[in-house]
Amino acid sequence: MDEKRAELRAMVRGAYDLQKTRIEQGNRILAAWKVRLGQQPGESESELDEEATATLAEMRSRYKRLMDGRKMLPTFDKFEPDDIIHSWAILAMLDTYEKLWGAESDMFRRLKRLLDEHPIWTEWLHEVKGCGPAMAGVIISEIDIEKARHPSSLWKYAGLDVAGDGRGRSRRKEHLVDVEYTDKDGKPATRVGITFNPFLKTKLVGVLASSFLKQGADSEYAGVYYDYKHRLENHASHAEKSKGHRHNMAMRYAIKMFLLDLYTVWRRLEGLPMSKPYSEDKLGRAPHGKQATA
Repeated sequence: MDEKRAELRAMVRGAYDLQKTRIEQGNRILAAWKVRLGQQPGESESELDEEATATLAEMRSRYKRLMDGRKMLPTFDKFEPDDIIHSWAILAMLDTYEKLWGAESDMFRRLKRLLDEHPIWTEWLHEVKGCGPAMAGVIISEIDIEKARHPSSLWKYAGLDVAGDGRGRSRRKEHLVDVEYTDKDGKPATRVGITFNPFLKTKLVGVLASSFLKQGADSEYAGVYYDYKHRLENHASHAEKSKGHRHNMAMRYAIKMFLLDLYTVWRRLEGLPMSKPYSEDKLGRAPHGKQATA
């Protein structure tokens, strides 16, 4: 990995680590707050739902009003509780939450300066609706386009290929493979592991795909999603699948087509040789998107 990508990757991973810590802190605040309402802590949440987000937003608003003009937390004897910030402990946790939010926001905002050093951002990604600086940072720092000799190389690395059993790649036991590595004594060893980058897959399928849909049906990759979903709904072999299954299939397909375009544009910008995807090269299907003009 070159120096620029290594620095970008450190910033991106650091920003998402801050985000994870901030969300965990928010969940702890809500869990403590709900105990006052008679609701005992249950299973932990990895993300905040709409109600929790709204509650935290109200808490943050009151926190900012309370802290307006202050340089430190009010002391116990000067703190005045209300129906939302009902204790000094909640206030102290909110103070930490707010500082984490600020650090996270600063880190994501500063990513933009590093992205301007990468042509794939300045020449293409910044124009893709739904792909902002944070997601572009993930893509550029996690993918080595020189190693992606074929479009399928990107799909496999992102966990979007099909395993030997004909099912989408996952962490299932039957999808694991032997991975060679060097142990602590410097000797070659083998362990069972996955074939893809889980961080990249989570961000592409779990975040970018949804972001594409939020841009509206007239945006390019939302259009890919809806077209493919319509094909699934009207194909006999997919009639028994649930709506959720077809939705996930269409989301996955939209990301695969995005990665196909990414491969084409990025390899062309870097002056690297390109190959056609299997569907075009072996099955004779029409080229997709940027492949048609490559």
